[in-house]
Amino acid sequence: MKFSVPDMSCGHCTAAIEKSIKAVDAGAEVNCDLTARSVAVSSGLSAEEIGAAIRQAGYDVTPADAG
Repeated sequence: MKFSVPDMSCGHCTAAIEKSIKAVDAGAEVNCDLTARSVAVSSGLSAEEIGAAIRQAGYDVTPADAG
């Protein structure tokens, strides 16, 4: 699943987002793309649960189109 995170702008942002996602799913694969300001996540959790984790880290998030 992929998310748009428009406020993500630096390495600290990506680290905070990854840490927050891994706090709810330690086995999640997280790939942050600063240029596109997007986060791709492979997880057994739902998109809503991953989105909530990103919001918990302090970032606005919306699901991104897969295509």
